[in-house]
Amino acid sequence: MRVNPGRYQNASMTAILVRDLPDDVHTVLRRRASAAGQSLQQYVLATLTQAARTPSLDEVLARIDQYRGGRVGLQAAVEDLDDSRRDRP
Repeated sequence: MRVNPGRYQNASMTAILVRDLPDDVHTVLRRRASAAGQSLQQYVLATLTQAARTPSLDEVLARIDQYRGGRVGLQAAVEDLDDSRRDRP
């Protein structure tokens, strides 16, 4: 038995249904997708993926809070920052 590989491409992928999407929002998303050379589905997927991978302010603050209590002098901090910037490609 031969299976069409594209047929079940999204069989294990989660789907999201957005109800009551305002017409103006749909129009803007369609225009942006077209400008990016993408289908609406591709554009929305990329946008949601980027949003999910970008930490929220609360997540950033919680991460910062984990490092609370450390003591680094100003000069050491400046030197570390300079070293970090020099190492960038």
